[in-house]
Amino acid sequence: MDLSWMAWTWHTAAFFGVIFLLLVGMGVWEYARPGGAPRIGVLGFETTRGDRLFVSLLGSAFICLAWLGLVGSSLWWALALALVYAVLVFRWV
Repeated sequence: MDLSWMAWTWHTAAFFGVIFLLLVGMGVWEYARPGGAPRIGVLGFETTRGDRLFVSLLGSAFICLAWLGLVGSSLWWALALALVYAVLVFRWV
């Protein structure tokens, strides 16, 4: 199977691997503690763990895109900022 048109690099594979592991981890967490731990955070409406994961992934994508547009192509600091953002989302959203 020729997948060269997809530009698969180890970076791309790692990205999708991490997303896959996050989804598996959330599935295991949901199986161990059903219900998603709903709560009302700073957004003012009820969110579950899955909602918070989605918001953190979406926000991280915007952080990385903004970093690329404003700073440059080295995304290590953007990754650190995105991880801090994800922790804050899971804590207060």
